[in-house]
Amino acid sequence: MGKKAVVLLSGGLDSATVMAMALAEGYDVYAVSFQYGQRHSVELDCAIKQAAIGAKQHKIVDIDLSSFGGSALTADIDVPKHDTVDDLPEDIPVTYVPARNTVFLSYALAWAEVLKAYDIFIGVNALDYSGYPDCRPEFIAAYETMANLATVAGVQGRKLTIHTPLIDLTKAEIIQRGLELGVDYAKTTSCYDPAPDGRACGHCDSCLLRLKGFSDAGQSDPRGYV
Repeated sequence: MGKKAVVLLSGGLDSATVMAMALAEGYDVYAVSFQYGQRHSVELDCAIKQAAIGAKQHKIVDIDLSSFGGSALTADIDVPKHDTVDDLPEDIPVTYVPARNTVFLSYALAWAEVLKAYDIFIGVNALDYSGYPDCRPEFIAAYETMANLATVAGVQGRKLTIHTPLIDLTKAEIIQRGLELGVDYAKTTSCYDPAPDGRACGHCDSCLLRLKGFSDAGQSDPRGYV
């Protein structure tokens, strides 16, 4: 049996790349995705396709962050749209979902304990991202410290590690690494506000950062756009 890792798999470009990296490092991947009250299910459809490629198991956990709202992804708030990356605001955007990565990592940690897995992979990025506070290295380091205080394995001296292999990469570098590992980016989505047929809007923050990444990498994005 190989070493086990829990991978947070959203259905997006970053998480697909992280799963491919974990597989390349020899981990048995246990993927976890979330139906958290987000405004669309396109990303979950992509996560199912990605998990089918190499995950030992894939769980979709139902939680309801829309009960609290506070984000354009979980409440009746318009998703901001822009023409270019240069138009993106410097402030934390309204697409930030309060405490989302804290909640997601907690579920991943619980499953890791059950699996006796000591590695969790998450595709957070501190360069080409939208300024979310729970994507910063400081947050991950603090969470890892907490996890090792809160678990039986940690108390018994078996350290749990949260891996963030994308945290210092540009979006172009992430895409290049994924292509080297055979990631099919047509089976990923990054759009916050897709059309009913699943095509990406091309103007939300996430779409613009994704498109810039493909352009900088000298590649065309295989995802369909409106």
